[in-house]
Amino acid sequence: MDYSSLIEKRRARLAELEALISDPELFSDRARAEELMREHRRTSELMSDWEELGSLRRRLEENRRLAEGDDEELAALARDEAAELSAKIEQLEQRVQYSLLPRDAAEDRDALIEIRAGTGGDEASLFAADLLGMYRRYAEQRGWHFEILDAAPSDVGGFREVTARVSGDEVFRFLKYESGVHRVQRVPETETQGRIHTSTATVAVLPEAEEVDVEIRPEDLRIETCRSGGAGGQHVNRTESAVQIFHLPTGLMVRCEQERSQIKNRETGMRILRARLFEMKQKEAQQSYSEKRRALIGSGGREEKIRTYNFPQNRLTDHRIGYSAYNLDLVMSTGALGELIEGMQHAEMQERMSELEG
Repeated sequence: MDYSSLIEKRRARLAELEALISDPELFSDRARAEELMREHRRTSELMSDWEELGSLRRRLEENRRLAEGDDEELAALARDEAAELSAKIEQLEQRVQYSLLPRDAAEDRDALIEIRAGTGGDEASLFAADLLGMYRRYAEQRGWHFEILDAAPSDVGGFREVTARVSGDEVFRFLKYESGVHRVQRVPETETQGRIHTSTATVAVLPEAEEVDVEIRPEDLRIETCRSGGAGGQHVNRTESAVQIFHLPTGLMVRCEQERSQIKNRETGMRILRARLFEMKQKEAQQSYSEKRRALIGSGGREEKIRTYNFPQNRLTDHRIGYSAYNLDLVMSTGALGELIEGMQHAEMQERMSELEG
């Protein structure tokens, strides 16, 4: 596919962006300034990649010419370098292709991660806690901020459900592939016969929504307060700090009791409710597009089984792209999800490029 015309459009856009961000008045609108600065950074990176790609292609042609020469020693060196250059070119071409695709505006947003224990009782709640730790460590690797917004602990040290907020650069772009049913196969610590048990946890990753993204009318809400059932010593059951928010038109309900302050729990609950309503709004708008993508990388729905964590075999398998790796211990202990997420991004890119070419 010839990218020249698309590249020239981006080159012209880069010149426009440089003029815009050099205007001091732009920074009176912080949100607009941040948006344009992000676009400028991405476009600059694209142009840099494009220039490097051209340089590598020229070097490859020169090496191929030398590989056909009479000097055998020089030809052998040229062939070796040509193989390395070809691999670099392929990787860079993929990055350029991805950068040229139309962007989903939500990819720049922060995200909420909701994890719920599924089938498997106590073991499922422990697995939910393991997933939370995995995502926390992945966020640390990328320099993101990770905070727990609300949690319902289980009696064995896991979570029946937990919601976390992840903020930083392009959070939703990388975490959006995690939505779905995660299955774990392992021998529980309480299992005396050594039998492998199968449990599940459901993950939903939502782009964080601003107040302008969704309209929430006061008359559409019913807000109730109740006593907290979580940790907190004497505070538990003495003050009505927990908050339940019902969105009457959709039937959505959010409960928050993580904070000791009723006001903070209400703010957190509204943040989660906005994200869920924004997700519903996005799904309605993108339903036809999602159907096209479902076959390759899945729908991203909460009910879709996407991944298996097999501890006896130390194997991690993602069923959407046929990915398997025998480094499950490393993934869980360090949050090493980069290779898997890169594979998901590549699968999405290939599908979207096919749609553009078709």
